Amino acid sequence: MKEYHDIIRYAWRAYDHTRAIATVEDISAKVSTNTVYKVVLADGNVIIAKVTLFGSFENFAEDHTIINILANNLPVRYGDFLSRALMKGQNLFFHRYIHDDQDCWVVFYRPIHIEQNPPKRFTLEQVRQLGREMASFHFDCTLVANTLPQSSRDMTTDVNALLRSARRDYPDHFTTIEHHCNLFLQNTFQINIHGFQKIPVFIDWNIGNFSVDSTGRIASRWDYDWFRMSTRVTDFYFLSRVVSDVGDMTVFSYEIDRLMEPRFLEFLRAYHDVFPLTYTEVVFIKEAYRFFLLNYVLRLGRYFFRSDIAEKLADEVIRTHLPTIEEKFDVARILTALDMKIPA
Repeated sequence: MKEYHDIIRYAWRAYDHTRAIATVEDISAKVSTNTVYKVVLADGNVIIAKVTLFGSFENFAEDHTIINILANNLPVRYGDFLSRALMKGQNLFFHRYIHDDQDCWVVFYRPIHIEQNPPKRFTLEQVRQLGREMASFHFDCTLVANTLPQSSRDMTTDVNALLRSARRDYPDHFTTIEHHCNLFLQNTFQINIHGFQKIPVFIDWNIGNFSVDSTGRIASRWDYDWFRMSTRVTDFYFLSRVVSDVGDMTVFSYEIDRLMEPRFLEFLRAYHDVFPLTYTEVVFIKEAYRFFLLNYVLRLGRYFFRSDIAEKLADEVIRTHLPTIEEKFDVARILTALDMKIPA
């Protein structure tokens, strides 16, 4: 959009008026409302600009502050894993643009090195390798978790926010949504999710958001729209989609079936060998999936996804995915795959 090109130029002038922009090119994935641009400066250097109106400016700034500190504090093998936002003086630089009914914000990133795209369909050995890679990454995140700023959000506040908005946003389906919000709150209280360690999780692990090196190790990760500090279990649903027998698909839905596939169980076995899961974390996989549907599709989907995609996904969640969670999710199958027993 030309208007976004102008906003980026305003933002860059606020960042450094002494260096001019030569060109601005839209390189967005065209799925969400957020837009990403390649900005070539007159001096030949390249930066990445992101214009977003998803969520809130305060949460956006908080998340990027945590991500930048994470990028600096992770072990050395992750030195080029995350894209860092540009700083001005001692602070990350954000430009907030408010005009009439438009409220959006801009952040500039250093370009990240992208090696190889993950395969659209993994082999079984690649599934196992990804399991080991993610276990190592999650473990290394636990090492630095205590050095990161506190996050102002948690799952309970997000679900309560949906309860407040659902009667207005989904009047014909409020009873169904209320039921699943209450189920989530009750079940997580019994599981005691607040006792889980919170680490940085990126949630949206589709194959367009990370690259691998020639040996299959994870090399870089971008797109931080759904970043949060939470339990590692919240990463598993999208990882189940990555390793699914179906593979990457242009037309997608958020069915639970991927969590029950033998290939995801193979992923979990490899993960568990490196960074063992607890019984309560395995039980929570179902609730993490329910939370994903409630928060990212129903509460925030209309702001994040293009309107046609958001409407389709929400309808599928309400009519199909939420009503079949209890029927389709079999925790015993996962426990058996991991050779875990129900505690006495």
